[in-house]
Amino acid sequence: MIRLLLADDQALVRAGFRALLDAQPDMTVVAEAADGAEAVRLSAEHLPDVVLMDIRMPGTDGLTATRRMPEGPRVIILTTFELDEYVFEALRGGASGFLVKDTEPAELIQAVRVVAAGEALLSPSVTRRLIAEYASRAKEPLATGALRQLTEREREVLTLVGAGMTNDEIAAKLFMSPATAKTHVSRAMMKLGARDRAQLVVIAYESGLVRPGWV
Repeated sequence: MIRLLLADDQALVRAGFRALLDAQPDMTVVAEAADGAEAVRLSAEHLPDVVLMDIRMPGTDGLTATRRMPEGPRVIILTTFELDEYVFEALRGGASGFLVKDTEPAELIQAVRVVAAGEALLSPSVTRRLIAEYASRAKEPLATGALRQLTEREREVLTLVGAGMTNDEIAAKLFMSPATAKTHVSRAMMKLGARDRAQLVVIAYESGLVRPGWV
């Protein structure tokens, strides 16, 4: 059962999400929060698997709350615009992906399952566009020394992840099996302290392995 926490300052929005998600046989909403501070507190109390976090809330906003989240919950950022100026910072802060608020119900349900399974929510095309747009605005860039932990092959794989390639595409390009590509991705995540693939993409850009505009 996927345990969910809903964080949105609009009660009607939360009610709509709750009705949809509680109706799924593998999901249950364990708590609701009206602002970011309450979301952080309730996450520590209820230990949800996934938090649906509105990025714009009064008081403590979704960006700040995402940074303060306890270990465990994976955060899906909810935004009105696909390229919200805060989305990149949210990904750097630990979010696993984002959804626009007018997402179709079936897409929302699938997104929750994807993130709960430990995958990043961003499709390769959206990843490239989003990170290319905001990488130049990133604060506190990653020291290149952090990449020294990686083997040459892991650096190569990280570069391709940053370019938006899937495991299958990486495997084909580097003449390896998809399982081997996945293993290299997992090891890079572990060594760099990345929560998921979305954060690997951010690291690839911030470290200079991939530059905005590259294909």
